[in-house]
Amino acid sequence: MAPVISNQAIIRRRQFEISRRMNLIIGGSIIALLIAVALLSLVWTPLPPAKMQIIHKLQPPLAFGILGTDQFGRDVLSMMMVGCWNSLSIAIAAVSIGGMLGSIAGISAAALRGTYEALLMRACDVVFALPPILSAMMLGAYLGPGRLTAIIAIATFMIPVFARITLATALQAWSRDYVLAARAIGNSRFTISVRHVLPNIMSQIIVQATIQLGLAVLTEAGLSFLGLGIAPPAPTWGRMLADAQTYLALAPWLAILPGLAIALCVLGFNMLGDGLRDMLDPREASRVRPRNHTPG
Repeated sequence: MAPVISNQAIIRRRQFEISRRMNLIIGGSIIALLIAVALLSLVWTPLPPAKMQIIHKLQPPLAFGILGTDQFGRDVLSMMMVGCWNSLSIAIAAVSIGGMLGSIAGISAAALRGTYEALLMRACDVVFALPPILSAMMLGAYLGPGRLTAIIAIATFMIPVFARITLATALQAWSRDYVLAARAIGNSRFTISVRHVLPNIMSQIIVQATIQLGLAVLTEAGLSFLGLGIAPPAPTWGRMLADAQTYLALAPWLAILPGLAIALCVLGFNMLGDGLRDMLDPREASRVRPRNHTPG
């Protein structure tokens, strides 16, 4: 008798497919919109973001400009657009550097094992003991606040994250039959790592990078809030939050708007990462795959 698929399994499968697609579509749309705004700010903003108009200070949204003005009469919309570029560019640069160095370290540790792997794990533990805010404070004392300080601080924290993820997934790949076959025909560890291991773990690295971008944006906002990010007058979402503290009662939109932008950006990256993980990881689909049932 032909196997019968239960209705409950079919419903679970459909719910999973809808959730997976929605996360990917919504997250991708949010990030695409933010990237478009960031790129647009390079060529056009309603007003120069540093232009002060004291006579129009603390104007609410739509009273003077779409999003109003700050305590110096600067256009909030223009500052938000440029702040989007500054936040995303720092986050992308930091995650790219951290992801590349961490992935190289993790793949190398999986290939060499032994002492190198143990030293890498202990180095990761040391870096994890120093959060990016503390690292930025130490770097700021040496380099001074700025874009480079924020990128180095965030990238330094990202390296052990990618190293551990890459090491764990690469060790699994090294136990696969195709790697054993490559070793049997005499391929070197370097060749195996580049030709066989890396392509098969790249999807996990991409998913991890997408999720870490949200954390990088949040960390950059924290650094800017503390004055360790890009130096004024270049606007960032974190500094806009810090400057708005004094005017919460008079102009709450100065804090609400950058706060919403940060939350939306982090949400977009997290949803995009979840959607990519569900799409690229076959184990996620197998967990809710309908099972065949035969009547007793």
